[in-house]
Amino acid sequence: MNLKIFVIDFLITFAVAFIVTAAVTFSYSLIIHGEGIIGWETAFQLSIILGIIFSLLNRRNNKQ
Repeated sequence: MNLKIFVIDFLITFAVAFIVTAAVTFSYSLIIHGEGIIGWETAFQLSIILGIIFSLLNRRNNKQ
């Protein structure tokens, strides 16, 4: 049961972080470089990192 909640938290956090990071990298490259390119590698890396960290923190806070 705890693993299921952890996975759901991870997937929600991953999706939100991925969408936000993709939008930010697209906006940055459009404004600064004049080309609308999304940094897919950055979006995936940051989404995985934030997904793991926030899911673990949420699980830790729920235990207390």
